[in-house]
Amino acid sequence: MEAAVLDLNGNTVKQITLPLVFSEPYRPDLIKKAVLAAQANRQQPYGPHKYAGMNSSAASWGVGRGVSRIPRLKNSRKAALVPQAVKGRRAHPPKPEADRSEKINKKERRKAIASAIAATGIEELVRARSHKFNAVLPIITVDELQSVFSTSTVIKLTKHINVYDDIVRAKRGISIRAGKGKLRGRKYKRPKSFLVIISEDKGIVKAARNLPGVDVVTVEQINAELLAPGADAGRLTIWSESAINRIQEIYK
Repeated sequence: MEAAVLDLNGNTVKQITLPLVFSEPYRPDLIKKAVLAAQANRQQPYGPHKYAGMNSSAASWGVGRGVSRIPRLKNSRKAALVPQAVKGRRAHPPKPEADRSEKINKKERRKAIASAIAATGIEELVRARSHKFNAVLPIITVDELQSVFSTSTVIKLTKHINVYDDIVRAKRGISIRAGKGKLRGRKYKRPKSFLVIISEDKGIVKAARNLPGVDVVTVEQINAELLAPGADAGRLTIWSESAINRIQEIYK
C-alpha cells in the first residue's frame, strides 16, 4: 500500500510504501485495555488523613443515664466521632495505600499501539471521531515539518493540507465542565484535534503546542492513549516522512 508525501504547500512530491503496521487488524478491545491501563497507572494516591474525623472531644456518657453509649460532644447531647453519627467520620474512606494500577502484557500493549496506528489510516474511524478534514489518509509530510518554528507557519500548512477545520472544531468545542471538577483544576473540557508524529523535534513542538487540541510527539513517545483518546481509535494524524521510516523499523 502506497501513500503520497506532501510538501509544506500541500503538493505531492513522491509516493512511498507504507509500513506493514498500517495493515494491522482493528482491535478495539486491546486498544481500550491499553488506554485504561495507561490512565490507571498515572493515578496519584489519594485519601484522607489517617485520623481524619477522629480529632474530637466527644466521649460516651457511660451507663446509667438511659441513653446509648455513643460518643457525644462536651456540654451537648450531639453524637460525634463515629461513622453512624450525623457528620461523623467516614467508615471506609479511600485508602492512599490502595493499589489502583492495572497490568497489561507487553505484547498486548504493542499490539494495541500497532492497531491504533493502523486505525489512523481508516477514514471511517477518523470521521467517526468527528474530525474535520478533506485529505487522503494517512497524511504524510516532508521532514521540513519538524523544523517549523512559528505557529503561523503551522496554521498555513494545515490550510494547505485541508485539516485546519479540525482546529476550528476543537476551539469551538471548548466548554466549562459540569460539576465540582471546575473547582479541582479542570474547569474546561477541551476536545482533541489532530496528532503530529515526528522523528526529531527541531522546533515544531513549540510552534504547534498553542493550537487547540493539537499534540506533537516523537515516535518513541507514542502510546495508545495519544492515538486513541478516550479509547476511541482513529485520531486524525499527520506524520513526517522520517517518522514513517522509524515506525517501519520498530514494527517490522
